[in-house]
Amino acid sequence: MRERILYYAVKYQGDWNKIAKAIAHDEKWEYLEYPCLYTTIVDNNYPSKLRCLQYAPWILFYEGNLSLCENDSCAVIGSRNTSQDSYIICRDMTTILSKRYTIVSGLAKGIDGCAHESALHASTIGVIGCGLDIVYPKQHSHLYKQMKQHHLIVSEYPLGVKPLAHHFPWRNRILAALSAFVVVIEARCKSGTMLTVNEALTLGIPVYCVPQPFLYEQGKGCNLLISQGAEILIDMEDVKCLLHKNF
Repeated sequence: MRERILYYAVKYQGDWNKIAKAIAHDEKWEYLEYPCLYTTIVDNNYPSKLRCLQYAPWILFYEGNLSLCENDSCAVIGSRNTSQDSYIICRDMTTILSKRYTIVSGLAKGIDGCAHESALHASTIGVIGCGLDIVYPKQHSHLYKQMKQHHLIVSEYPLGVKPLAHHFPWRNRILAALSAFVVVIEARCKSGTMLTVNEALTLGIPVYCVPQPFLYEQGKGCNLLISQGAEILIDMEDVKCLLHKNF
């Protein structure tokens, strides 16, 4: 079955629905030699946390240590165009959280990149929306190299698939499911970060937010989430308390 899923994933460029239809219709397939590590939903090493998803990935292509998916993990996410203050907060928070948790993020610029960079001394997982052979954004080539060698990068898209806009909201369900809780450093009200939060809430995963200055549009999403019941992180002592929680 795993070889069938690989064939359909390559044929349909990782499109979940098309793979599902191919399986349901027992579509013709053939064996592929593939130059990339992968696991499928029928394999024993498939990340157990992803099985709870309504649309669990049929396949995950990966480079690095797949067993990191079984670690206690938290997602650290936020704006691509972030303020210097939020960058510093992200760096300091991630340094603390990485003492216990594997840090999960999306390898985008801004907060994602800062979170991964700040966890390189410990462990981190990047969930991307393109093929593993495509570095996006290009400024993260150094991060990709280090994470593939010492940490983990995963994608449900086969080699050569470009980072199309609709891939990123879809991959956010994976990012959320791998995490025991989500920390939002900075976010607009309408953003990919908020989509990840929605995925987390659907799964019953706690969300923690950094409060933002009044009228600061780039961080207004955090304040909105706090007003709707998300946990607030007032200072680094609050962050340290997360190290002792049982999620």
